[in-house]
Amino acid sequence: MFDADHLQKISEGIRLFNEQKYWECHEVLEDLWMEDRQDPVRNVYWAVIQVAAACIHFRDSNLLGCQGMIAKAKDKLRRCRELSVVSELLCQKLDWDRFEGIVKAIPESSVSRLEDFSEIFDFRFTQFPT
Repeated sequence: MFDADHLQKISEGIRLFNEQKYWECHEVLEDLWMEDRQDPVRNVYWAVIQVAAACIHFRDSNLLGCQGMIAKAKDKLRRCRELSVVSELLCQKLDWDRFEGIVKAIPESSVSRLEDFSEIFDFRFTQFPT
């Protein structure tokens, strides 16, 4: 379950995501994802990494890249729920439910358009003290 230690670990990546420094966010969180191989919370890091990658593709007007990364992120969000990773802390401190809702609302790749990704590009995680 996502706890205070995870929140501390993810804080730098979240700050970078909020500043739309998506590549840097990806790099920071990828290190955590690689380190925490036995921790199911790594799916939180992974989902954010994949959404950050989708945002890079959105900025580059790459619809196929957006579609692929969001499809993968949806899978990680599903895993977070299945593995009981989502906690009250995650929802309160990062507004995870809203993040998840925006990602899940993006239409499947066969019918999505680049504009469908603008809301997740504009999303900012809740600010929290570190």
